[in-house]
Amino acid sequence: MSESQEEGQLQDYSVDQLAGAVVLVLGAIAGLLQVIWLSKCHCKVNLCYFFRCERRPPTEEEMKTLKQKTEDLKGKKKQDKILKKEDEILKKENEILKRTDSREPEPEPEMLIPEP
Repeated sequence: MSESQEEGQLQDYSVDQLAGAVVLVLGAIAGLLQVIWLSKCHCKVNLCYFFRCERRPPTEEEMKTLKQKTEDLKGKKKQDKILKKEDEILKKENEILKRTDSREPEPEPEMLIPEP
């Protein structure tokens, strides 16, 4: 082993490598907290006594109201989609009508009436 590298000493790292390592560690911690928070279990989060939060799963009544809200939103989205489609169709119809109205009317062909 050379004299410049002693056992247990880290190599010299650049600032961008340190920043990358910090971002990876913080991302892993944030991912873990997100999984815990989004789970449906009862959990308490205590961040060094500065931030305390408690999450409880929704009760039966809350679940019913949440389900009703999602059904209402789905119905509204479907209705909005239909209205948007109708508006597009009406715009196209108006464009077609404008194009046909702007044309000069074609003269009617003269009717040849045979003389008796």
